[in-house]
Amino acid sequence: MLKLLVKKQLMEIFRNYFYNPKTNKKRSTGAVIGFVVLFAIIMIGMLGTMFTALSVSLCKAFIPLQMSWMVFGIMGLLGIFLGAFGSVFNTFSGLYLAKDNELLLSQPIPVRSIILSRLLSVYLMGLMYSAVVTIPAAIVYCVYTTVTPAVILGCTLMVLIISMIVLVLSCLLGWMVARISLKLKNKSFIRVLTSLLFIGAYYFFYYKAQGTLRNLIANAVTYGQEIQGSAYPVYLFARVGEGDWKAMGLVTLATVLALLLTWRILSRSFLHIATATGKTKKAAFRADAIRTRSISGALLSREFGRYASSPVYILNCTMGTLFLLVIVVAVLIKSGTVLPTLGKICSEYSGFIPVLACAIVCMVASMNDSATPSVSLEGKNLWLIQSLPVRPWDALKAKLQVQLLLTAPPAFLCSVCLAIILPGTLAEQLLMVVTSLLFVAFSALSDLMLGIKSPNLTWTNEMVPIKQNFSVFVAMMGGWIYSVALGGLFFLCDRIMSASVYLGIVCLLTAGLSLLLYRWLKTKGANIFASL
Repeated sequence: MLKLLVKKQLMEIFRNYFYNPKTNKKRSTGAVIGFVVLFAIIMIGMLGTMFTALSVSLCKAFIPLQMSWMVFGIMGLLGIFLGAFGSVFNTFSGLYLAKDNELLLSQPIPVRSIILSRLLSVYLMGLMYSAVVTIPAAIVYCVYTTVTPAVILGCTLMVLIISMIVLVLSCLLGWMVARISLKLKNKSFIRVLTSLLFIGAYYFFYYKAQGTLRNLIANAVTYGQEIQGSAYPVYLFARVGEGDWKAMGLVTLATVLALLLTWRILSRSFLHIATATGKTKKAAFRADAIRTRSISGALLSREFGRYASSPVYILNCTMGTLFLLVIVVAVLIKSGTVLPTLGKICSEYSGFIPVLACAIVCMVASMNDSATPSVSLEGKNLWLIQSLPVRPWDALKAKLQVQLLLTAPPAFLCSVCLAIILPGTLAEQLLMVVTSLLFVAFSALSDLMLGIKSPNLTWTNEMVPIKQNFSVFVAMMGGWIYSVALGGLFFLCDRIMSASVYLGIVCLLTAGLSLLLYRWLKTKGANIFASL
């Protein structure tokens, strides 16, 4: 029974490798092998190579200083970080709030078998992510040092201990996410917030890693003494990889105790969390006037409800909004550094700074493409909107307004801040703002046109129309090409026209194309949508 439950959990996690989400049919043997090979290339070839190179650098720096434990300390913490964040969503959805909890609990299956099968699947996922870091570190360390039975045992224990720590942290983080999710009316919010925190942590680590590593190597002795004095448990944990018998015994004992405590707590709280329905309010009848909405308002509320209910939709089609706001904050904080740098780069091209700023705003705004998958996301329920007493154009206009409302305000704020801070004439500053807003309108109209021309209404996983759709790729690439052309063509026109004239021409062309797209959507596009 346990073997079948674990197999079921792993099949759910890797379902897309064995079944086509578009047709919900089993893939061919060749396709399955191809996906498995591709996954191995990414995990072992790319990530494994990257962490192997990092391990080589650390071993060359710390082993000559008799501080090889620092190698395992750094790589161990990296493995714990990657493993915990890599498996936390699996813990949240597969252990605590799985959709089949009630079905399994209604079967004659011991609760402990259900918990153990899901813990094993979480452990295997965490091991997969952490081993990409820890196994290369152990192999590289054995290459650069004298191999003894104690070292082999220490390296092996290091890999296993880190995977067990990842399991404990995944259960703790997943429990926190599950508890918070039960109290939220819109559960997609917690997933979006967690994903954004992970993305922010990734980029922060990426940009700070090299400087931190250089500083750590340059002051290795000082930091090593501080860790041994004030963070002795971390030092003891890092000594496991060296084969220190005392460290191996104490850390293994502490890890096993943590696992037993996790199992005990989980056994007592699993049924409560798995069967919880979240926070609900007791409904009471209150005589009140019925508030009605206009057709446009009702359709717009429907589209925003669909958007807010899907974390995948939010994260993949609205990242432009986040990055536009990040640019605003970065420019306001770093304006003293940005202005001199831009002045040096653009000194030979007068007026290029407003054009470049406009191109950047347009490129980032093009990352918002919610209108493209909006038609496909109707799926098999498309007949519902078609059966309502509303014009097809009204339904399309609501999809268009969602992208405009999500993109235009941050694009306007970003372009205004850049216009105020960056040098340029009043005409250039005004045209930069107007061009950015016209591009937002043009992008939304063209994205919706692509969604109408090539819809996919037979999907079984919403990831297909949102991420695995060629129209989405064309929409994003088209926005980037527009932005690159906007900045690149000015190099050719700089000698014959000013930046204000150039931006004025771009405004006219963009406005003209937007009007043509608007007319097409209102007539032919609406007819195509009605006949889908």
